[in-house]
Amino acid sequence: HVQLVESGGGSAQAGGSLRLSCAASVRSNCMGWFREAPGKEREGVASIRDGGATTNYASSVRGRFIISQNNAKNTLNLQMNNLKPEDTGMYYCAAWAFSVCTVATGLSINQWWGQGTQVTVS
Repeated sequence: HVQLVESGGGSAQAGGSLRLSCAASVRSNCMGWFREAPGKEREGVASIRDGGATTNYASSVRGRFIISQNNAKNTLNLQMNNLKPEDTGMYYCAAWAFSVCTVATGLSINQWWGQGTQVTVS
């Protein structure tokens, strides 16, 4: 039974920071963070391959968010800096197996997902 459990969400003011973590019971070569705002489709935020060999970011968060992975603890992290109100949404951790680890392939393959953690920026 695959489990992905997110933590670290909450509220922050614009310009502030939050750090999300995801504890995974599965090890997959592709992992990532996605978010869903009310009334909008789920979108990719960032992805990582093979523990950090390659990272991929949505243009809206590049330079502000950092995705990282701790292989020893099998955890995935997302450091979110300089938060903006448009970053508000439910954030999901995902894992998938594919040769190309981008947020696009994560959405397409749609393999393993966590339950989500809410982030609210005001």
